[in-house]
Amino acid sequence: MKKYKGIIFDLDGTLLNTVYDLADSVNEVLEQFGFPGHSEEEYKMKIGHGFRNLIEVSLPKEHRDNETIEKGLASFVEIYDQKYKDRTVPYDGIPELMEELSNRGISFAVNSNKRTDYTNALVDKFFSHLPFIAVFGEREGVPKKPDPASALEITEMMKLRPEEVLYIGDSKTDMLTGKNAGMDTIGVTWGFRDKQELQSNGAVYIVDRPEEILDIL
Repeated sequence: MKKYKGIIFDLDGTLLNTVYDLADSVNEVLEQFGFPGHSEEEYKMKIGHGFRNLIEVSLPKEHRDNETIEKGLASFVEIYDQKYKDRTVPYDGIPELMEELSNRGISFAVNSNKRTDYTNALVDKFFSHLPFIAVFGEREGVPKKPDPASALEITEMMKLRPEEVLYIGDSKTDMLTGKNAGMDTIGVTWGFRDKQELQSNGAVYIVDRPEEILDIL
């Protein structure tokens, strides 16, 4: 078994179940516009590419013009700013996993396509006592996942080589990010996408429960 010394986690669908607050917020925007909303299960397939993309793919196809998207995005941010901590929680087993990683001296970080301010606020709410090497969200001038730029930046901060770092997430985007960075990947099945998506995009490992990650280290 390989010896891994660092882990980079996705946030939404990996560490935290954020679907309820995101769904509530986007559906409120759609209601304002007079458009139909979507179920939480449908939103699981829409989340992961940033707020603007989430608004775009949630709008009816015939209303995805730039002006409507921008108005929807502005409204969404106002609403989500009030809701983003309402029903968001860590997945079962995640707090215990993070504590054990810290106890073992494993370096860990977050790399998300979520806006940086919300990414940091959520990590601070649930994991403020833990020693994250970095917490990165969407940053101006830095390409989003699956570009490996942020993952490689984190690896340098950890003072590790890519092959010493595991990249963990719940989606195609995460599997490709890890692959593009030269890292082994773990796909988690408790998030927003299914096992088939993870397998077909090159997940090196697939786990059904957070504690299984410890067996891979």
